[in-house]
Amino acid sequence: MGKPVNIVFFITFFYGAYLYGQLIDYNSDTPYLKVFVDTDNFGSSYLDTLEEAYNSAPNDTLQFSLLNDLAYYWHTRNLTKALNFTLEGLERCTKKDNQLWHGRFQITQGAILLRMEKLDWAEAVLQEAKSKVLPSDLAFLNTQLGYVYERRGELDKAADYALESLKLGQELNDKKAIGLAYSDLSNIFWKQAKYNKGLEYGIKSLVEFEKRGITDLDYDFTLYVVGNNYLQLKRFDEALKYYEHALAIGERYGFYNNLSDIYISLADLYAYLNRYEEAENASLNAIKYAELLDNSFMLMRSWLSMGKLQHLQGKYKMAITSLQKSIAIATDDFGDEYYLSEAYETLGKAFAGNHNYMEAYKAFSEYDGLKKEIFTAESDRRIALLQTEFDLAQKEDTILFQKGKIKKQQSNQILTSIIAGLLLFLLLMGIVAIKNNKRKNVQLQHQNEEKEFLIKEIHHRVKNNLEVVSSLLSLQATHIEDDKIKDNMLQIQNRIQSMSMIHQNLYHGSNLATIEMLGYFKNLMNYVLHSYGAEQRIDVVYDMNEIQLNVDIATPIGLIVNELITNSLKYAFPNNTAGVITIGLTRNTSHLELKVTDNGIGIQNGKKSHGSGFGSQLVQLLTKQLDGKMILNQNKGTAVSFEFQLNKAA
Repeated sequence: MGKPVNIVFFITFFYGAYLYGQLIDYNSDTPYLKVFVDTDNFGSSYLDTLEEAYNSAPNDTLQFSLLNDLAYYWHTRNLTKALNFTLEGLERCTKKDNQLWHGRFQITQGAILLRMEKLDWAEAVLQEAKSKVLPSDLAFLNTQLGYVYERRGELDKAADYALESLKLGQELNDKKAIGLAYSDLSNIFWKQAKYNKGLEYGIKSLVEFEKRGITDLDYDFTLYVVGNNYLQLKRFDEALKYYEHALAIGERYGFYNNLSDIYISLADLYAYLNRYEEAENASLNAIKYAELLDNSFMLMRSWLSMGKLQHLQGKYKMAITSLQKSIAIATDDFGDEYYLSEAYETLGKAFAGNHNYMEAYKAFSEYDGLKKEIFTAESDRRIALLQTEFDLAQKEDTILFQKGKIKKQQSNQILTSIIAGLLLFLLLMGIVAIKNNKRKNVQLQHQNEEKEFLIKEIHHRVKNNLEVVSSLLSLQATHIEDDKIKDNMLQIQNRIQSMSMIHQNLYHGSNLATIEMLGYFKNLMNYVLHSYGAEQRIDVVYDMNEIQLNVDIATPIGLIVNELITNSLKYAFPNNTAGVITIGLTRNTSHLELKVTDNGIGIQNGKKSHGSGFGSQLVQLLTKQLDGKMILNQNKGTAVSFEFQLNKAA
């Protein structure tokens, strides 16, 4: 036996050209499927697509929409680049005298500036934009203003803006605005150490986001916020589940800001669980994404997470270095006393652990001062009052709604006497209708049975016709002396037989639209082994359960498996050696994986053990039909795997 071979064949569905055509088509009625509004079906290259497209947009509105999305979502990866796109948008709007879009670009500018620690400038820009934009834009604008005050540590004012956004979202039935407002309240309650309340609002936010059916930046952030509340409630398994979900979304779309946030919290979670190596890796990842984003707020918090971990491990000198670096990043304009207070508190503990009590005292003094600024009694009362007002308003709305229902019920009662007189007549008519419907149902059932019989008969005849073709080829092959041509004729017969078996399964099965793949593969293997006279020397293992597949997916899969089996029989077991072929098929929620392996000779003398003729071309064509790509690996035998999303393949 030669060295084993692994061939891995993955079917994927996102290419650059496909993505461009998917999001932007200037010849269609919908020239731009707005990212994270109309669709989320794309990967991290969507910003390249928007950048290529906005200059060639056929009108100003479309150009501004593309450029504004480009500017806003670049702030998740590079704040400087995002700001440059925003300034370009503002300049273009000024030249076109378009106040509406100028205001929308200012909202994006404010979102970027506040993350660049320019809080006063961000607030001024956002306030100026208010008079330019539409009411439907104000909820998002207020959300950004709320972030400004949250960063300043003025949590009561931040809550004011969140509740104002919530009210606007409810008036406009804007699920995104409602979800954002609940998310902001969840984060504010988390900062106030009201974790149960924070969790309640975080779950409310996720419900609203999931009604939209769009996975976006804010949904991702809310998963992280819910995880934070679970973490503080010591419900570590739930916290980890939400962090991992948020991490997958952030990595898919390139949300560096969210990724840094999530890794910071993961470092805390792993530290709680005494999984220090994983915690350190999480902190390093947080630092990496913060540096990629060039965001001092994220970088400060990333070094804070590293310092907290090192203090917990008793590495006090290293913790002091990390925490001092964190504090040094937080300049006078940093604004967020919440995280600064955490940094000084942990620094004080680290100095104390290192027996440097004078420095510890100084750090704790800074911590006490910052804590008093953030968690004032007035701020706490204000948020509680706002929450009470909001709950009361919701109850009053419920009461008014109930009164309306009662009044409507009273009106309905007036009609009851009239309706009662008609009920008997309607009842009699209903009895007659039921009898007629039963008769029609019987007729429809007979018609359905006849149609099902005809469809099965069609599949039967197609199968018979394919077998006739196969027999003709077999007969023709007896008059051919060229072994290579004979082998090609045998391969053609096997391909026809693989399709014939599909139709055989359809007319024998109970479902006319799907194929049970385990039984199909067994029949196919028996036929192919028999055609090559290999039944006695080749064992077949079926690593799968019974799986029903749509005929449109089963047919190309059957042809691919036929080619792979034929390839193994021709090349993997020379000189009639014995061997094993394994076929595996598994299905997850959205993915299907097919694997065909053999323990044959693999690569010999630098040559692959499989052919490169029509069979390989056919596999490539079938791969393109399923919109896929191939990756080849080699190691002890031959293994070919296919992975694709069921909803796409269908």
